[in-house]
Amino acid sequence: MQIIGCHLSVAKGFLAMGEEAVRLGANTFQFFTRNPRGSKAKAWDQEDIDAYQALAEAKGFGVILAHAPYTLNLCSKEEKTRQFARQTMADDLQRLEMLPGNYYNFHPGSHVGQGVQTGIHLIAQGLREVLPAGPHTTVLLETMAGKGTEVGRNFEEIAAILDLVGEDRVGVCLDTCHVWDGGYDIRDHLEEVLALFDRIIGLNRLKAIHLNDSKNLCHSQKDRHEKIGQGQIGAAGLLGVLCHPSLCQLPFYLETPNDLDGYAQEIRFLRQHGPECLAERGND
Repeated sequence: MQIIGCHLSVAKGFLAMGEEAVRLGANTFQFFTRNPRGSKAKAWDQEDIDAYQALAEAKGFGVILAHAPYTLNLCSKEEKTRQFARQTMADDLQRLEMLPGNYYNFHPGSHVGQGVQTGIHLIAQGLREVLPAGPHTTVLLETMAGKGTEVGRNFEEIAAILDLVGEDRVGVCLDTCHVWDGGYDIRDHLEEVLALFDRIIGLNRLKAIHLNDSKNLCHSQKDRHEKIGQGQIGAAGLLGVLCHPSLCQLPFYLETPNDLDGYAQEIRFLRQHGPECLAERGND
């Protein structure tokens, strides 16, 4: 069974998230490590984590994805902002040692006028500093849509960061909305996009997929998620990603504008049509 989940609230703990995921038909989930707009972090309880891990093993869960707050910026102009990002990420990674072997995803940051190359170097420098805090967690750079001064708007910028970090524990989370908005046509030219990703970054560095539709046309650089099948990528385009032989073994996380019942409907849709798409590919 493919690993498919959605974003859940950590407010009631890990066991509650696991039970909610099961109710939704998911076998993984994503959560924010702390308030996505701030720095407050709720303490984690080891007994709760142990109970979750027992549930996850019984239900065959895949790797879960911890998402860093949006406010972190490793390549800010201000040293105090960069320091805050490094300290927060190091703390997150240290706490994730309570759940070893999972993923930690973050938005690379915005260079705010310093230039892309400066941004790339500051992000890599920050990552090299924080990585020792969580030796059993893989850190993922998320592909970005390219709005404002975002770094990570194309495969070349992601590859440059990875090359400078020089660490196997750093990989990539591909967001379908972001790459589409960034100019990569995964709807009609998925094979070409993946070949380009492989040539520039390497498909071996791709560890997870944010499966989101987009409200925008390709190359809009706006980053506005849409429900599966209601956006410009469309259901067929996203099923093509879900079922591609180079991607289908990866974990998929929904970040569509949904409530929990909406997520359950989307997961049912993907589970219903995913096997059909895989079977069709197998007969090609």
